[in-house]
Amino acid sequence: MGRSMAKVSVLQFFRQVKQEVKKVTWPTRQEVTKVSIMVIVLVAIAATFFFVVDQVLGWAVRLILS
Repeated sequence: MGRSMAKVSVLQFFRQVKQEVKKVTWPTRQEVTKVSIMVIVLVAIAATFFFVVDQVLGWAVRLILS
């Protein structure tokens, strides 16, 4: 292990974290709302798709085994 990490005090670490957080571009409330709605809609679509596929495959298996 030739390389070692630089020693940083706890106070200095939190100062650096604060500086980095200031550089972050935070989304607006409108962006968060839009993306949240898109996620909910896509999850609902995926759940419906997998429910239908499960029902069809279940029906096919019952048909084959009966």
